[in-house]
Order: sequence, then C-alpha cells, then structure tokens
Amino acid sequence: MVLLLSRTYFPNGTNSKLECEGKFICNNIELPWKKNETKVSCIPEGKYFIRKRYSNKFKWHLEVMNVENRKFILIHPANNALLELNGCIAPVTQFSGPGLGLMSRKAFYKLKDLVYKVLDRGEEVSLIVQSDSQKGMTKK
Repeated sequence: MVLLLSRTYFPNGTNSKLECEGKFICNNIELPWKKNETKVSCIPEGKYFIRKRYSNKFKWHLEVMNVENRKFILIHPANNALLELNGCIAPVTQFSGPGLGLMSRKAFYKLKDLVYKVLDRGEEVSLIVQSDSQKGMTKK
C-alpha cells in the first residue's frame, strides 16, 4: 500500500492531506519545515516505510522508518503541532489553522485501522511525502 501525503507549508506549521490510490483518508498536521532539525521540524520530503509501534504513552500507533538523522518519528494523535509534536505526524479530522487541527483521535484511528489491516497481511506500507504543488506553497 502506498500512502501519499501532500503538504502545504506555513511559518507556524505544516498542513497536509493523506490519500491512498486517490482516495482521501485524513488531514494531518506537522511542525513547520526547519531544515530537518530534531524536535522542531517536520521530516524531509521523500519515501518512507511505516511499521506498527507500541509505547506506554501512545499505546499502539505508527512509526515512520529511516528518516535521515531522525528517530522515533511517529504518527499519533495531536491537535496542536507546536505544543504536542516533536517532528511527528498527527492525523486530524479538520484543520483549525496552520499546524492546528480538530478531532485527531478520530482521524488517527481511521488511519491506524487501515494501515494495520495491510501490515497484518504481511504487506508493506510506504509513505510518500511531497509538497502540494497545486497550492503553490513550497518550503523555504
């Protein structure tokens, strides 16, 4: 399965939509682009693989693998990128501003259920992160 995350960059956060085979899954919020600096930047555009992960804090969630110079890039619920994320990706039901969203848990469980079904069949899940060129917004 290939997930396509198309970003729009803003100074205070990054908003994106996540699709699979042209079908919308959810919106996402991330930190702004700050040259891949640990804990203050979203991850670079590129192709990654996703795996299941468990922690006491987030229980079962998702991890984005092999991000250059980064570790523990997770996909987990959050509604405010600047306050709740350290480089991770948070699914949200709707945006409330740059790097801000609403009803994150609802969007997260929808995404997690979809991805876990594929992983449980022994199939790979890849994530392609790109700029949303239709919006004309690019990272600086």
